[in-house]
Amino acid sequence: MRTIGLEEHFVTPELVGHGASSASILQPEKWREASRRLLDITGERLAEMDAVGLDMQVLSLNSPGIQAEKDSATAIAQATAVNDLLAGVVADHPDRFAGFAALPLQDPQAAAKELERAVSELGMHGALVNAHTQGRYLDDPQLRVVWERAEGLGVPLYLHPANGVGTPHVIEGHPELVGPMWSWGSETATHFLRLVFGGVFDDFPEAKVLLGHMGEGLPYVLWRLDSRWDYHNHHGIELARGNPSEYVRHNLYITTSGVCSAPPLLCALLALGSDHILFGTDYPFEEMAAATAFLETAPISEADRAKIAHLNAERLLGL
Repeated sequence: MRTIGLEEHFVTPELVGHGASSASILQPEKWREASRRLLDITGERLAEMDAVGLDMQVLSLNSPGIQAEKDSATAIAQATAVNDLLAGVVADHPDRFAGFAALPLQDPQAAAKELERAVSELGMHGALVNAHTQGRYLDDPQLRVVWERAEGLGVPLYLHPANGVGTPHVIEGHPELVGPMWSWGSETATHFLRLVFGGVFDDFPEAKVLLGHMGEGLPYVLWRLDSRWDYHNHHGIELARGNPSEYVRHNLYITTSGVCSAPPLLCALLALGSDHILFGTDYPFEEMAAATAFLETAPISEADRAKIAHLNAERLLGL
């Protein structure tokens, strides 16, 4: 069965510095090994893909990517360069790799233009966004131009975690809770809900968002969201679809990246349906072998397994 991974990271020597903020999150030896693998875009990666039966990876620049860059002009140049490099990798290995673009969201107009160039000229299949960009989230009105372009092109934005602007008060004094083990998931789920209540999906009803890590917990809370929204002070906000869960089921697609566990997968299948779940490994921060073994042995139907493994990716991304 063909298998396509959608959360598969790389970095270039020129952009290594942007990821320095993540170094303190991992154990030093784990960070060194991940950093080495991030820089090896095709060599060891392809050998490991062959060994575990992973047919294709949709590559994306590692978090926080160029969104860590403070200067807009520099960010635009970096996005152009890294997207050109990624397009070259894909051109050399068209059966093994595809790409998500990096966007210079520091300049919304430039980001929209780069998304169009990346999709229309370079053959990318969407873009990956790492949390905030200098404190600005994707519901910011200035970024509507990016959503307009993404909806028009029919491509998703993959919303990936990164370090927050600051440390929430409840986590202060507990640095072990900062990062992918806990805080990144809750912050990324909150970011998606900002898109819902910020009107992004009412403005662009067919916009598509991908969340990794089995949906960052959102499939688990849909009933609660709707129940409390019915009681909640809406603060002047009205949702065209009525309930928050309707946006999760319509606009959201999730990947299995970094969660090799049957209970959350079964919850996601019941909550979202098999058409909205895709495969990912979270390489190099998780092992490809563990991810592909989980997909092969998960207690689901063969029809759902095929959708998650490749059919949904082919349909959503046009692979």
